[in-house]
Amino acid sequence: MLTSHGTQAHRTHVEGSGFRNEAERVDSGAGKLLQILWRYLTTRVVDKTPGKQIPVRRLQLSRQPSTEPALYKISHSTLLLQLRGHYWLTDPVFAERASPSQWLGPKRFHSLPLELADIPPLAGIILSHDHYDHLDKHSIQALDARTGVFIVPLGVDRHLRAWGVAADKIIALDWWQDTTQQGVTFTATPAQHFSGRGLRDGNQTLWASWVIEAAPLKLFFSGDSGYFDGFKRIGDRLGPFDLTLIETGAYDELWADIHMLPEQSLRAHLDLRGRYLMPIHNSSFALALHSWYEPLQRLQAAANAYDVPLLTPEFGQAIALDKLAQSPALDHGWWQHQLPAFAPEPVSIPAQA
Repeated sequence: MLTSHGTQAHRTHVEGSGFRNEAERVDSGAGKLLQILWRYLTTRVVDKTPGKQIPVRRLQLSRQPSTEPALYKISHSTLLLQLRGHYWLTDPVFAERASPSQWLGPKRFHSLPLELADIPPLAGIILSHDHYDHLDKHSIQALDARTGVFIVPLGVDRHLRAWGVAADKIIALDWWQDTTQQGVTFTATPAQHFSGRGLRDGNQTLWASWVIEAAPLKLFFSGDSGYFDGFKRIGDRLGPFDLTLIETGAYDELWADIHMLPEQSLRAHLDLRGRYLMPIHNSSFALALHSWYEPLQRLQAAANAYDVPLLTPEFGQAIALDKLAQSPALDHGWWQHQLPAFAPEPVSIPAQA
């Protein structure tokens, strides 16, 4: 079943045969390529990858999931959700590199808590957009036979069909449309980002965040996004949220319009009217010019300053979604054993967009 939240009369994010952000000007950093390249060539990043192994809890999952709601962080933005007695997977990337080539490109710097071959049958896969660190062809093809449905933003279905996924297994949604599967409602919501997997397909597919509701539980999954006023609109229309899963990593001032700085991630959580916040999109691949632990370090300081309860699980650590207040992942700080001496600076978060 497919429904829409509100009117689609003004689809300002549609442009010709492709898509655009709702804001008049969004700087993806494309116009600063020479400046960005120079920084990559000349900047020495301390601790860009871990000097020691980071903790990973090996998972052994039953093929028959419990009816108790749970979440496991697998890698980057790959999360395994257990809802209504079914498994769901977000943005599955099990390849060693987040790249079109497994010979070059950002390499995962931790082991996986769950190998691709060990994933149990899935009710569905939810995709946020088509970038290589969120959409991996090999993972999709390997999981296809074990997956009931693929829920994707408009246009991403073309990739899946080209890779052999049957069209009747794919549900492609525009912003504010929703579908209910196995008792769980998924609503595609706005994000401020871009798309494309090559040089000639820029913004030909839509990018989205997701509201995931298995009443009474309500989650928000950000996908990738810069900070924008859409978070408040989502919070006003579909919030509040028990847990927000918000990107915090791979950011830089040069491309802040499309990837939030940690303090903006906290602002987005507040706009969404979230209760607990869990950072994603970090601690797996070196995708920017910051230390691997900086996103968690900065977000923790901001969350402490604004009394936001922060969930920072180890990879593979179970999060009981109906017992968040008792979670051992609350303010866990598992990365701190690799930190240099750190004295937090005074924190202020941006004003609401």
